[in-house]
Amino acid sequence: MSNPNSFPTTYHQPETSRLGYFYDRPGTTPGQLHIHEDAQPADLVLIDYDRDRAERISIDKPELIYKYLNTHTVSWIDVLGLGNLATWAALSPIFNLHPLLVEDVVNVPQRPKIEHYQDQLLIITIMVVLAPDRTGFSKEQVSLVLGKNYLLTVQEEPEEDCFHGVRQRIEVDRGIIRKQGADYLAYCLLDAVVDGYFPVLEYYGELIEDLEEEVMARPDRSTLARIYKIRRELLTLRRAIWPQRDAINSLIRDGSDLISSEVQVYLRDCYDHTIQVMDMVETYRELATGLMDVYLSAVSNKMNEIMKLLTVVSAIFIPLTFVAGVYGMNFDRSKSPLNMPELGWYWGYPFCLALMFVIGSSLVFFFWKRGWFKSSM
Repeated sequence: MSNPNSFPTTYHQPETSRLGYFYDRPGTTPGQLHIHEDAQPADLVLIDYDRDRAERISIDKPELIYKYLNTHTVSWIDVLGLGNLATWAALSPIFNLHPLLVEDVVNVPQRPKIEHYQDQLLIITIMVVLAPDRTGFSKEQVSLVLGKNYLLTVQEEPEEDCFHGVRQRIEVDRGIIRKQGADYLAYCLLDAVVDGYFPVLEYYGELIEDLEEEVMARPDRSTLARIYKIRRELLTLRRAIWPQRDAINSLIRDGSDLISSEVQVYLRDCYDHTIQVMDMVETYRELATGLMDVYLSAVSNKMNEIMKLLTVVSAIFIPLTFVAGVYGMNFDRSKSPLNMPELGWYWGYPFCLALMFVIGSSLVFFFWKRGWFKSSM
């Protein structure tokens, strides 16, 4: 009989949807991993600490983790990158990971959620990090596997994360983190992920303020493209934080044997932060939608101003065109004295110009008095 917790050793090529999401073919065996055959192994960093000491080491061989798991200290094993099949073939027996747990960790992206396994708790979360050049943000999945005295974290991308403050608190023994267990460490990392949304939202708040001024002053097609881009990115943030809020709420509501009542209190504070993030995201999305309406109104008003100007110009030149048309008719004056007698006047041409000037000036004065030359922008 096969072991249900045995690690899958075959590479599985998933299907890809038009939106870039992966999904399994119908009938595929559960627990298959979407890891490319030539993927590089992940970097393993272990931080082991208690009240009196903290040690940070790089793990070359996963087997070295064994000696840290059966001690009274808290062990944080940080897997930087998704790794390859060999990486997970080595880590799975060390932590006794269920194949479905490994599937959720490796086959990204997953929806933020909480999964309960025997003696383990899986927390899937989405971390966002503001780009160094402040031109957007990066998004990646972070998986937390909580055990009795250890925490296994898996980051999709090893370059950037928001855990620097937590590592520093462990290193310098700031706060109560070294006096608590692995559940408090999991809360700290989860709280750092949620707090990482605030700098990103602050960046979008500044963008929206700049766009408000631009929409009112000089809207153009690039403005519309930027508004649309902001709306799409805010939608991405909403899709990331909404299920994350539900996952933390379910963790608070259902509880777990691996999370103490003291840490439950801290999780409620983390849940409050997700509510704040959700409110900010919804507010900015409404502002972006309002900017779209203001842009369309500004463009419509601008078009109305152009049409009004053209109408005024046309209204001025229509009577002048009529006068010029009348005196452009080819009547033979020798046949009748009534045929264009003005053509024989000595001052006929100056009279015609003066008449056209008086008519045009009168119309300009009339339109000015009516306020048609005032811009409504």
